[in-house]
Amino acid sequence: MSYVGPDPDDFDDFNDFYRDDDPQRGRGGRRFGGRPVLVAFAALVPTALAAWLVWQVVSGPGDSAPPKVLPAPAQSSTSSSGTPSDAKEPTSAAPSTSSSSPSKSPSTTSKKPTTPAGGGSGPLKGKVVVIDPGHNPGNFRHTADINRLVNVGNGSKECDTTGTSTNGGYTEAQFTLDVARRLRTILEQQGATVQLTQNGERAWGPCVTERAAIGNAAKADAAISLHADGSAAGNRGFHVILPASVHAGAADTRPIVASSRALGERVAGKFLQVTGEPPSNYVGGGTGLDTRSDLGGLNLSKVPKVFIECGNMRDAQDAGRLTSGSWRQKAAQGISEGIVSFLRG
Repeated sequence: MSYVGPDPDDFDDFNDFYRDDDPQRGRGGRRFGGRPVLVAFAALVPTALAAWLVWQVVSGPGDSAPPKVLPAPAQSSTSSSGTPSDAKEPTSAAPSTSSSSPSKSPSTTSKKPTTPAGGGSGPLKGKVVVIDPGHNPGNFRHTADINRLVNVGNGSKECDTTGTSTNGGYTEAQFTLDVARRLRTILEQQGATVQLTQNGERAWGPCVTERAAIGNAAKADAAISLHADGSAAGNRGFHVILPASVHAGAADTRPIVASSRALGERVAGKFLQVTGEPPSNYVGGGTGLDTRSDLGGLNLSKVPKVFIECGNMRDAQDAGRLTSGSWRQKAAQGISEGIVSFLRG
C-alpha cells in the first residue's frame, strides 16, 4: 500500500468544483460525502466531499461534530488488482529469497519494538500514539518467516508481506519508515508519547498480530498503520481503511468501530487539506474511506486504529509525490493534524 509523487499543485479552492487534471484517469465526477447539496448534473457531485473536508479542517477540535462522510460501499477484502493490499507480492526492488531456516517468532530474531519516547509539555501531553510503519525493508530476505499464517480472529493471514514499490524501485517499506519517523517527531513536539512498532532495527516483521498487540499493550489513545498501495497505473489518490465490526475468535472490534471511524475521518480531512492528494478514484467510492474486515492489524486492535494508503506507488503521478522528501513531510504533517484533531476533539 503506497504512493509518492512530486509536490502537488495547490488546490485553489476546495469549495470549487473538484478538477481532474490527470489525463491518465479519464474519470468522471464522483459523489463525495458531506452536507446536502442540490445536484444539477452528475459532474457536480464531487464538490460535496471537498466542501465537507474543508469544513472539517477549518472547524478544528472543539467545534460541533462534522457532518458524516458518505458511507463507504460494502467492505472490500481485496485491492483493485484482486490481491489483498496487506498481502502484496515481492517486487523487483526486493528479490524474493526464502529463508532456509525454520520459521521463528520475530521476538527470537529481532529487537523489541521501539521504546516510547516520553511526552513533552505540549497539548498532547499524557496522550499515547502508536505508529505502525507497514512492512519491513528486510522482509524479502525472510519469506519463509513472513509467509507463515497467523490467526486474525475471523481467518488466517500471512504474518507480514514485502509490500510494493514504485516502478523505479523505491519500496513501500522505505516510504512508511520515513513518514513514520517524520510523524513521530511532529507528535512528540506536541507532547505525545509515541511508539513505533518497528524502526528498521529488526530483521523482519513484526507479524500483523504483534503489530496490533503493541498498540494494545501501550493502551494507545490512537494508532495508525502507514502504507502505500500497489494498484494499476491511472488509479490515484489516498484512502483511509477503517475496521469493520468483527467478533470472532480473538477479534472483537465492536468497542472501537465508532472511535476508529472518527479518527479516520479526521485523518482523511487533514491529509487532503495539507497534501492536496485527492481521495482514491478506485477504492471507497470517492469518499476517501474504506471499511475492511480482513486486516489483522485492525481486527485484533483494542484501541482506535486506522490504516492509511497514502497513494498508489504504481501510478506515475502519485509515485512522483511519494518519492519526494518534501511531500512526505506534508504527508506526516497532514496525518499528525488529523490525529491531533481526534485526540483534542
